[in-house]
Amino acid sequence: MKTIGMIGIGMMGHGIASNLLKHGQSLSVLEHPGNQPLDALLAAGARTCATPQALAAQSDVVILCVTGTPQVEAVLLGDEGVLKGMRPGTIVIDCSTAVPASTEKVAALVIAQGGQFLDSPMTRTPKEAAEGRLNLLVGGDAALFETCKPILACFAENIVHTGPIGSGHRMKLLHNYVSLGTVTLLAEAAACAQLAGVDAGTFVEVLSKGGGWGAALDRIKPTLATGDTSGLRFSMSNALKDLSYYNQMARDTQADHTVAQAVKSTLEAACQAGDPNALVPELIGLLVKRQAH
Repeated sequence: MKTIGMIGIGMMGHGIASNLLKHGQSLSVLEHPGNQPLDALLAAGARTCATPQALAAQSDVVILCVTGTPQVEAVLLGDEGVLKGMRPGTIVIDCSTAVPASTEKVAALVIAQGGQFLDSPMTRTPKEAAEGRLNLLVGGDAALFETCKPILACFAENIVHTGPIGSGHRMKLLHNYVSLGTVTLLAEAAACAQLAGVDAGTFVEVLSKGGGWGAALDRIKPTLATGDTSGLRFSMSNALKDLSYYNQMARDTQADHTVAQAVKSTLEAACQAGDPNALVPELIGLLVKRQAH
């Protein structure tokens, strides 16, 4: 058993933390205004720390589940960051979504200070996080991956070793580009269907029996049927962040990203026109309003 410290108890992080505790892990979490309510975690035995430095000083493993690259760099490299308190041999596991070039940079700094590093971004939603059924895409040393697998298995159903450090974040961006890109495409088509007078039920039925079937359609189906947006609890601002990271990765690798840039532009316009914290399925209504005018 290792002492685990966790930074980022948001919608995904809360599920991860609760499952670590259910499996008997020793857990401390960072006090932060962005956390979900901690009452259930504290009742289950979690402790709190005021700074990343203090948390790292008492942890064998530090798990990050923060919004993106700026936050990862801040909690690791800041004045009271993890690197200030980290002991030799400490393992940092970054479950955030981040720019791979930054991942490689911060991992090198962790390793230079005697630590170890895995990038382990997630797929699936807060529902699966609460159920302990996330998918993890893990980049890093193969032996370290095997060492950490029992900890990761506390909150994940499918765990894939993707290769060296940075490969987990590359695979996550590829996954989210395909996933969010498909949802964005379907939202645009659904808005067009609505404006053209095509029945939403017919739209879903025809797509689901043909080439349009898939997880993306299943996630926006409740929105089209009843206006329920909970099928995809992912904000448009987070979707825009992920598409921005993907486009940056594509530029860094000199890969074509014409379609990815168009998806990013659609999400950018939606965030400017509406509430950036609105859920991605609400994009349909925003596009209908925009196209109607």
